[in-house]
Amino acid sequence: MYDTPLTEADVSTEDAKILARNVQVHYGTTHAIKDVSVAIGDKAVTAFIGPSGCGKSTFLRCLNRMNDTIDACRVRGTILLDGDDIYHRRVDPVQLRARVGMVFQKPNPFPKSVYDNVAYGPRIHGLANSRADLDRIVEKSLRRAALWEEVKDRLSAPGTGLSGGQQQRLCIARAVATEPEVLLMDEPCSALDPIATAQIEDLIYELRDRFSVVIVTHSMQQAARISQKTAFFHLGHLVEFGETGQIFTNPQDPRTESYITGRIG
Repeated sequence: MYDTPLTEADVSTEDAKILARNVQVHYGTTHAIKDVSVAIGDKAVTAFIGPSGCGKSTFLRCLNRMNDTIDACRVRGTILLDGDDIYHRRVDPVQLRARVGMVFQKPNPFPKSVYDNVAYGPRIHGLANSRADLDRIVEKSLRRAALWEEVKDRLSAPGTGLSGGQQQRLCIARAVATEPEVLLMDEPCSALDPIATAQIEDLIYELRDRFSVVIVTHSMQQAARISQKTAFFHLGHLVEFGETGQIFTNPQDPRTESYITGRIG
């Protein structure tokens, strides 16, 4: 088993929100993702862990076609969202990203007001018919991000004026404002202090009731705290995937055990 990565035959498709089959990613001559197959469930948190440069963020960006923005990147294989191929030529990547939102490692609010940061997506996707509709969406999104009480009296203030943790929650509110089905998070707490990290983790735990959440994290403790499923990546391979408790207490592959115990990483 040590030399054998997970294959399509190992993937359970039951209740899969996202189903990836034999995904390969190349950056020029670099083979970054090697034959990855995985099924990601709905209304649950799935964590991607592994050493730096193992491919976990690259694979995450495949799930909403963010890699399309990199000229040298080529993606092959199949990724299905509710059974539909997201790489089919008829799929508009902009519309896809409304269904599969993303929160990045570093908080990146737009240079706009708090209100306009959250309203941006609903406006461009035509989700509000009136200002009152937009007001409701903004308030609901900020409440989901556990930020409403802190900013309700300064919605016209610049989003960039918030603290780091507040900015990241604003980015989460912006991501959920388009009512996505999946929320991707690429190390969303790595730039935050412990208090802000705890707030984001509590928020992720609550968001799983409405969304399929996929998080890349360098913190195994974070993965253990907030995820139901964990995928371990190594050298571009998906080595092991399963229930988080099982991955951390009884890994089936020696590479997973070596990583968890600190012998590689």
